[in-house]
Amino acid sequence: MLGSMSLMTPAAQDAAHSAAQRRSAPGEARRHELAAFLRSRRERLGPEQVGLPMTGRRRTPGLRREEVAQLAAVGVTWYTWLEQARDIQVSAQVLDAVARALLLDPSERAHLFTLAGTDDPAPVKECPSVTPSVRLLLERLAPYPAVVLNSRYQVLAYNAQYTAVVGDLDRMAPEDRNLMWMAFTPSQFREVLIDYRTERLGMVARFRSAMADHSSEPAWKALLARLLKASPDFAEVWQRHDVMRPGNGIKRFQVPDVGLLRCEYTNFWLSPQLGTRMITYTPLDDETRALMDRLPTGA
Repeated sequence: MLGSMSLMTPAAQDAAHSAAQRRSAPGEARRHELAAFLRSRRERLGPEQVGLPMTGRRRTPGLRREEVAQLAAVGVTWYTWLEQARDIQVSAQVLDAVARALLLDPSERAHLFTLAGTDDPAPVKECPSVTPSVRLLLERLAPYPAVVLNSRYQVLAYNAQYTAVVGDLDRMAPEDRNLMWMAFTPSQFREVLIDYRTERLGMVARFRSAMADHSSEPAWKALLARLLKASPDFAEVWQRHDVMRPGNGIKRFQVPDVGLLRCEYTNFWLSPQLGTRMITYTPLDDETRALMDRLPTGA
């Protein structure tokens, strides 16, 4: 390779070098994203959550790198390089150990393996509530928007009409595919939801009520920490300690290139407890009914 490069003109060498950089850029960007993701998951955990004793004063939040390495049974240097976005080989077995050490939930685990460009040796099965029959029902509800959420407001499934209203969910990172996150950070969902300031109050109250049964779970604590850090508005509402049970109601969406949708939303529970649910949006008037027929199908 060096011999062939030496025969090139300076301009050709520059072009070859630029091409090599372009080829490596996606991989490098993904390594940096992986490193940032691992750091964020490590910093959200305390020693007591993973069965480690508290030793000494900690200058930074969360677990230390050597503690994650210990829990995953990998070398400290190797794990440090992983968080430094070094170009190293990462096996599926080691990623599995890291995922377990960091108590990753199914969405986070899938995201980890995607960023590492490695196939998951034990892929997480689909949510048992989102069965093929539920997915078929979502499709058959067209032209009415519909979505399946868990009690953490995590989006589990949806039809094309729903994405036409709230935005392209497939292009979002798994951890961002959450209506609470979308309501308190810039998103199409927040832009089209006309009464989003008042709607958010109810969302937070329902989230706090549901969290009473999940307060020790890492996924819940991680979402809460992200929201408190990202949104002063959320932090203010959270301090009110309002609680509310889930219910049905009315929402208004101003959808670009479609118009004003006045919808009644209805919860259909997919589990014995108030956990996973399908929410359908049906028209309140004839005008909305006509406009829903214009929602893009993505086909």
